[in-house]
Amino acid sequence: MFHSTAIRAAGALVLTLGLAGCIDVTMEIEVIDEANGRGTVTMVMDREFYDMSTQQSDEPFCEEDAELTVTETEATCVSVTEGAYADLIDSDDPNEPVPTVVAQGDGTVRVTFPTASLAEDMAEDEMDAETLAMMQSFFEGKFMTLKASGGEVVDTNMVIADDGMSASLQIPFLGLMTGEADVPDEAFAIIRLN
Repeated sequence: MFHSTAIRAAGALVLTLGLAGCIDVTMEIEVIDEANGRGTVTMVMDREFYDMSTQQSDEPFCEEDAELTVTETEATCVSVTEGAYADLIDSDDPNEPVPTVVAQGDGTVRVTFPTASLAEDMAEDEMDAETLAMMQSFFEGKFMTLKASGGEVVDTNMVIADDGMSASLQIPFLGLMTGEADVPDEAFAIIRLN
């Protein structure tokens, strides 16, 4: 769900509108217990680009089962799935790298996001100088954030929140598109169950 949903949503907006840069995406896996979790994908788009996208595209910004909130300044789509980890991170493509969640047998769970493949997917299409300049204006200051939460973070290569209860990695969309994003092969967090 996570890797493919965010890439598909951002990609559809890029291809149909060239507007995905006006979007921030957060993918969070919250550990509930050794076998179950909650997955949340949040996409936030500037209101003016949301209005344009609804007029110019057949692709919905928000799936039917997600919650759409539109304010004067932005549109937010939140999709939440809860259940077994395998159900949270399914993919239509068996070759697509997806996040993994593995109980460690010691009261901790390891959440891993395949960030190297994410960077490769976004940087696959080479852009000419004109397209790159246009994308820079759209993507400047917009991010994809990967987050693991649900208990005390005991080890990670991401940034731990001040309360120690989550870890996240914020990746600039522009860096993903140009291949200049400095991301590890995988982002991980080991979370102690509450």
